[in-house]
Amino acid sequence: MEDLFDMLDFEEELKKFAPSLEVEDAEDAIYARELHDINDILMEVMREKENNNR
Repeated sequence: MEDLFDMLDFEEELKKFAPSLEVEDAEDAIYARELHDINDILMEVMREKENNNR
């Protein structure tokens, strides 16, 4: 285990560190991409099927 610590340069790793997005920022980034989940897809398929049956 000591070999692992000898291989890591903690100062260099800290320089590379980038904080993660806050929850609200992450939500905004996710919703801005307008991604569809499986529920959205199924609802659209059901609407199309209902419209085709009319």
